[in-house]
Amino acid sequence: MKTCKEVHRLVSEGQDRNLSFIERIAVRVHLMMCGACRRFEAQMDFLRQALRRFPGP
Repeated sequence: MKTCKEVHRLVSEGQDRNLSFIERIAVRVHLMMCGACRRFEAQMDFLRQALRRFPGP
């Protein structure tokens, strides 16, 4: 079982690269049991979407 710290790192890394199958499964299992990490993932998704809508220079 991954720790919250490890899952936060993987969620963040998942923004920049494709996680391996094993990493994705480990994150999903952890997220099923941890509400704090689910909220963190939702916040990261929100920030990513907001930045995509932000106009460039």
